[in-house]
Amino acid sequence: QVQLVESGGGLVQAGDSLRLSCAASGGTFSSYDMGWFRQAPGKEREFVAHISWSGDFLYYGDSVKGRFTISRDNAKSTVYLHMNSLKPEDTAVYYCAAKGLYMSSWPYWGQGTQVTVSS
Repeated sequence: QVQLVESGGGLVQAGDSLRLSCAASGGTFSSYDMGWFRQAPGKEREFVAHISWSGDFLYYGDSVKGRFTISRDNAKSTVYLHMNSLKPEDTAVYYCAAKGLYMSSWPYWGQGTQVTVSS
């Protein structure tokens, strides 16, 4: 069982940058793919980014490509989401997720961290 705890959210202005962190425990972090998702009020959960267990493969949602970067530090059991050029439409609760190799769904989720971007 993997436990995930996000941090780093907050209130920023449009154009600012922010880095989210997700610390994992209770499992072998280096064997899990890690992902970030977000959910804005009244909207469905949206895929943001995904990094493979090795860090070799990166995937991004269309709305964040070129602005957000996902990375991981297996020695620290932590995954990061570097967010640049933030827009008001990036306002959402951001969730960290983990899945084992060959899993199609994401069974492990954090509690989320709020990011609010003011215009």
